[in-house]
Amino acid sequence: MSTDAPRDNLKGGAWLLADMALNIWALGIVKALGLGYPVAQIVFLRAAIGLLLLSPWIIRNRTDFASVPDLRLQILRVGLSAATLTASYFAISRVPLALFTTMNFTRPLVVMVLAALLLRERITPSQWGTAAIAMIGVVIAIDPDGTMFGPGLLALALVVLTGSGAVIVTRRLRDTPTIVLMTFYTVGLGLCTLPFALWSWQPIPPDHLAPLLAVGVFAQTAQACFLRAHYNGDAGVLSVLGYVSLPLSTAAGYFAFGETPTLRFYAGAALVVLAAASLTVSRRRRPVMRVR
Repeated sequence: MSTDAPRDNLKGGAWLLADMALNIWALGIVKALGLGYPVAQIVFLRAAIGLLLLSPWIIRNRTDFASVPDLRLQILRVGLSAATLTASYFAISRVPLALFTTMNFTRPLVVMVLAALLLRERITPSQWGTAAIAMIGVVIAIDPDGTMFGPGLLALALVVLTGSGAVIVTRRLRDTPTIVLMTFYTVGLGLCTLPFALWSWQPIPPDHLAPLLAVGVFAQTAQACFLRAHYNGDAGVLSVLGYVSLPLSTAAGYFAFGETPTLRFYAGAALVVLAAASLTVSRRRRPVMRVR
């Protein structure tokens, strides 16, 4: 995808809002129905529908698959991504939507730490301080008295860790065509979850079939909207606009599931968002995180 086209932040922002709305719809469906089905079954259905939607682009760009560099890194990325999505669908059925979104805002900070440890990227003291503030916000947001601790929160922590690892691997695959990355991701999800889905498959009532298939449609379409957003808009503008997903998910949780966050959650979420936004601004001003 060329980066030479004129930037249109209004159009890019519209595409990003569409991406966020579709993702919230997909997560909302999983939250509503997820406890009734094995996670592997939902992830497999999402991958199958995604591959069906990708097929025309795969056929049109089939020459991009003639040579796939760094096959081992591709496989590692698929494994990390499969773990991330599976843990995401497990967690979203067990934690509030607002908390799910807030925890995912810590990913850039975890990526920063992993980049320092694994890629030897230089991190400034102020950035380490930003990470510490974000972690304090997480502790406050997840309820320090322990009432929110459980399998869902542990799965959400795994989402942040493996999702950040997938980002690190993807950065090493920056020269791989987008369609190749998307295809490896989608096919890999299906292959990783197929045995577990078949082993634990639950019959799907007719009234559940359309919503479960919609998860794949919404998620894959959201990915396309995300790519269009970054094709049209400036990364700096879009990164700030991305924080709109927190009030959107909080509203969705309140109106669809009756989730009412506490003041303590809002205080912790504010620290996380401010820390993540500060990191975004500092990286734009001074690009200290270079892959060597």
